[in-house]
Amino acid sequence: MATIVLTNRNRDLQTVKNCLDSLENQSNDNFELFFVDYGSNNDYVVHLEQLLLKYPKINYINCPVSGQLWNKCRAINIVLQQCKTPYFFVGDIDMLFHSDFISKLHELKNENKVTYFQVGFLSEKETLLQKDFDHAAVSFTSKKEATGMTLYPTHLLKEINGYNEFYHGWGAEDTDVHIRLHNLGIEIEFYEKEILLKHQWHPKTYRTNLSTDPYHFKLERINHSYIQIAQISKQIKANLNNEWGVLADKKKYSKLESKPDLEIEIEPEISKINALLAQWNNFENKVISITVKDAFDIKKRKQLIKKALGKKHLKFVSMKNVNDLILEEIVKHYKNLPYQYSFDQNQNLIHLKIYFQ
Repeated sequence: MATIVLTNRNRDLQTVKNCLDSLENQSNDNFELFFVDYGSNNDYVVHLEQLLLKYPKINYINCPVSGQLWNKCRAINIVLQQCKTPYFFVGDIDMLFHSDFISKLHELKNENKVTYFQVGFLSEKETLLQKDFDHAAVSFTSKKEATGMTLYPTHLLKEINGYNEFYHGWGAEDTDVHIRLHNLGIEIEFYEKEILLKHQWHPKTYRTNLSTDPYHFKLERINHSYIQIAQISKQIKANLNNEWGVLADKKKYSKLESKPDLEIEIEPEISKINALLAQWNNFENKVISITVKDAFDIKKRKQLIKKALGKKHLKFVSMKNVNDLILEEIVKHYKNLPYQYSFDQNQNLIHLKIYFQ
């Protein structure tokens, strides 16, 4: 038997339904399906849970991490820690599955080999036509470099401590796992004999200025450099210095709804930001509310004049820079803590509420 994991955050419910319907109609039902909602907004979750009632066999996990960076790796690892089946398939909520997909998994399974699948991509127009798998026309297909949609022997994935939870946002996490398994000496096969998975088109709204959701502007580049080091250093195990697959504790997250123990409001002056981040390690059993407001232009100009005259001056940095510094600190040291983060680029306002345990 295999476990299939799907991760989700605020994906269009029709897309979710199409995906789940395709798994509901498999010719082989010898699989367990886990659906992890990782941080969708509250109104969305109400409608999602109504939809999921139609699929009683789904193992549903709700992580109340709205306002946190997307961390697909943690969502996957939560299921991996619970997995009791010998095989583990990492899917995608955007996929349509061929009706014989599960049968193919059982045909290809090998306790000493990893298999990942070619994907056919649907255009926006084709997706909106809501065709079933057999009739949906593919615009283009993925190549060997696209390393998602992978069937793993569960014991191998657990042996390398699962997905590396350093990776936040999008990209690199699947390739990282493949690299580490390759370093372990495991054969990895790209299955491209037929298209068994089709990707439904969806807009990429998470990268627009309209959203206040947490987003690190250089994270993809950092991830790219990070994975290069993993490759040249022949890494095998990840998450060595932190717990992995930690299920969000709803009781602890509820503390974010209470009045904070301390409220801090600062401007984006680099010494103040660095001091603030350094102090985080000294907070314990406290809910801290942090607001960063951009300084007035006249104040910034005065400091630039002082700098030009060789006088002591304050160094102001951009709000985007502050955003990246704070999120980097969270990713490196505090990613498993309950927190809520927003950055309003129109108002130049950052707000963070975090529970230090």
